[in-house]
Amino acid sequence: MAASLASGEVVRRDGVAEVGAGAGAEEEDRWARLLPELVAEVVRRVEASGGERWPARRDVVSCASVCRRWREAAATVVRPLPESGEITFPASLKQPGPKDFPIQCFIKRNKKNYTFYLYLGLRNNLTVATDKGKFLMAAKRFRRGAHIEYVISLDADDLSQGNKAYVGKLRSDFWGTNFKIYDSQPPYDGAKVSSTRSIRHFGSRRISPKVSSGNFDVGQVSYKYNLLKSRGPRRMFCTMECPSVQETWENSFKVKSLRRPGTTVLRNKAPRWHEHLQCWCLNFHGQVTVASVKNFQLVATADLGYPDNSVGDEETVLLQFGKVDSDIFTMDYRQPLSAFQAFAICLSSFGTKLACE
Repeated sequence: MAASLASGEVVRRDGVAEVGAGAGAEEEDRWARLLPELVAEVVRRVEASGGERWPARRDVVSCASVCRRWREAAATVVRPLPESGEITFPASLKQPGPKDFPIQCFIKRNKKNYTFYLYLGLRNNLTVATDKGKFLMAAKRFRRGAHIEYVISLDADDLSQGNKAYVGKLRSDFWGTNFKIYDSQPPYDGAKVSSTRSIRHFGSRRISPKVSSGNFDVGQVSYKYNLLKSRGPRRMFCTMECPSVQETWENSFKVKSLRRPGTTVLRNKAPRWHEHLQCWCLNFHGQVTVASVKNFQLVATADLGYPDNSVGDEETVLLQFGKVDSDIFTMDYRQPLSAFQAFAICLSSFGTKLACE
């Protein structure tokens, strides 16, 4: 389990987070008395000492976990994910990815207990077979009456909706063709908590500890019916409330007002029929090696009211998901999607959808 950086936690040398109290408070006060300029210089040197990728980046996390002053220094020194392209803190999981290149991740599925684990690729050229990855999030599939839910957590061992590592969930309708994505924390000021029956009291504190928790609707994923059974892959559309680049970074370290985010509409990139191979094909640039109806690429559309007739950027793939082994799938995402949103969208692809295939 990777090091966590929830606000108010103390991280041991081995990178495992645990809650400090008592004697830890006295030591924290001693570190807090250091000059702000000195603290900033220490963090800056740690940041520049070759810790651009995990596991070396754990040193930056440890600095920000010392106390509030060190955390504030880290916020000024460490560039946000959209600029640096590096996932450092848990808050990075709900920040938009970089604009010019994708963040390469992969998902491991455990069919026996219906769990899914998201990892950050640690190699420049993602080779999943040999890449152990950096754990980011996990999800577990539950049946709630006629609905299916995927509970998403920062803790690989505790996947209950009541734990403090809970970050959100994905919920399907009766047919399993329409999904709603819920965030554990409000995406903007004045956002209303969802009133779905399955909501229970819980306390998510790992992303932004000072922000109130709940279940807030932040996106929808829909799969179009294919009642005529015409040949071709699934057709999907996503409507997402994507976070602001700067606001998500600042709000992870201090409470501030959040404006309502803009709406982004995505659709799957249309594949081409390959006459020689007699199959539908998409160019995954070597990232996907196994043919599957679950494979997809999402691009932006231009018009929310008429997604079928709109003209978007059909060349820039914002989310790519594909199979590379029996239970391993790649997940590459970029701005305006966050890792949390991308993971939730990919989870919707698992499971049979007879009416859509």
